[in-house]
Amino acid sequence: MAGDTRTKFRIKKIHRGSQVVFGERAHLQEVLRSVQRAQLPRARKLAEIRQLKRMIETRTQDLNRFSPAWNRKFQQARNPQTTSQQLLRMGSALHADDYLLARVLTEHAEAPPELLEHLASHPYPAVRENVARHPRTPAAVLLAMAEDANEPLWFLVACNPSAPSDLRNRLRERMKQSPNS
Repeated sequence: MAGDTRTKFRIKKIHRGSQVVFGERAHLQEVLRSVQRAQLPRARKLAEIRQLKRMIETRTQDLNRFSPAWNRKFQQARNPQTTSQQLLRMGSALHADDYLLARVLTEHAEAPPELLEHLASHPYPAVRENVARHPRTPAAVLLAMAEDANEPLWFLVACNPSAPSDLRNRLRERMKQSPNS
């Protein structure tokens, strides 16, 4: 039985988008901090630190394959002072597997409607969910998301104060009739 499980995981293609690579790098950075504080023989400690720094640099290079200067763009996307136009420029050049930057762009308070419309059909569910709840998402996009039978985004649209009131009221009625409410 254990052999079957190992084979299943070997065969399954693992998606390594920006979110996974960023998480790996953050974990390696934490391990590096731990090793730096550890009481280890000097030679071993230095060897482990060198190896961890190489692994962190490799993850940084992986992130830069999604987009040159990925760290700078990520920090800029998280900065509340970043303008709508800057966010739109970043979003228009977004790599298909850069799920983390897409998610952060759709969380930004200044995300422009054009960017939100563009990312409404993103393959990563968390990005679409952010678009459905964002107050700057265009009404036509919210309507389309609410009517999509393949995803339950209508619930988030119903709670979006920028959705047209008739749409919000209709969706709230649906919530009351939903068996999960």
